[in-house]
Amino acid sequence: MILPDPIGPRPDCAVAQVEIEPLSGNRLATPAETQPLKIAWGHAISIVAVHLLALLALLPWLFSWTGLILAIAGFFVYGLLGINLCYHRILTHRGVTLPKWLEHTFATLGVCCLQDSPARWVAVHRMHHQHSDEQSDPHTPLVHFLWSHIGWLFVEHRQHSRYFFYEHYARDILRDPFYLRFEKNLFWLWTYVIHAALYFLAGLAIGWWSTGEALAGVQFGASLLVWGVFVRTVVEWHNTWAVNSVTHLWGYRNYETGDDSRNHWLVALTAHGEGWHNNHHADQRSARHGHRWWEYDLTWLTIRLLEIVGLATHVARPRLAPVATAASRLVQPLLDLQAQSSAELEADRLSGKTPAL
Repeated sequence: MILPDPIGPRPDCAVAQVEIEPLSGNRLATPAETQPLKIAWGHAISIVAVHLLALLALLPWLFSWTGLILAIAGFFVYGLLGINLCYHRILTHRGVTLPKWLEHTFATLGVCCLQDSPARWVAVHRMHHQHSDEQSDPHTPLVHFLWSHIGWLFVEHRQHSRYFFYEHYARDILRDPFYLRFEKNLFWLWTYVIHAALYFLAGLAIGWWSTGEALAGVQFGASLLVWGVFVRTVVEWHNTWAVNSVTHLWGYRNYETGDDSRNHWLVALTAHGEGWHNNHHADQRSARHGHRWWEYDLTWLTIRLLEIVGLATHVARPRLAPVATAASRLVQPLLDLQAQSSAELEADRLSGKTPAL
């Protein structure tokens, strides 16, 4: 199978320092497979329902510091490890390899973000890279901002449910029985429901046991459910969706990539490094999205930690470097030395001079 995700940088990618530019005036129609537009009721109902449930956080009765802490921790546990690291950099682009038990654990965390099954998420994202900012792109803002951010999820895309779609874009994922299981009987959806129920039941048990009152248990369980699950889910949705919309509209560019991808610092902060989107489109397999020394990429730092302790191997590093600025010229020699050392170590490992990690 020829995956649409290239192993190295885009062949049409040139290194450039491009400041904020206006979006092209050319507008696109929605993908042909979505016309005529037809509501995807399953997605529409779930998205609206979870947003409404998250609004319950506005009720003082449902606030607890424990719930708030669980929500914040969940942004990293589920969002960073599940979506940014596993769904995106491991499964979609094969930028790093983890032991299967750890990969499957992180993938399950991703499923708990209610962003579809691993195989479908990967397939849609690979299709996006193949047709970035063309009509066949599932979520280009060249249709309009709302379409790229959330609208495309409310509309049936006939190709996304066909066998050919999975066969072409995610066959490597579905070779693993673990991921194939999520496609059967909506198991990925039931996984989300079960994990949400566990939050409520844990809170119910703790609240009831600590106060001796059933109502207090219900209140604490509901608080953990609303904040630790629904609020966290909605925030993670919009973090992911902002990569599709905001980073194709506003920001700066380190590379000419043939599409409208941008680097946006705020999305990079909220989405753990995913906002360095122009860098990512230029060098898709790289597990490091922040290419300049100041482009903070928490997902990459997590990968480095896993690599240091021996849990991450075959880590793909950037093959391109942006044009140096006055600040980056001071740091670039160190980065070049690090990249050279990594390449020499990998060459030695492959030649048998050093043991594999």
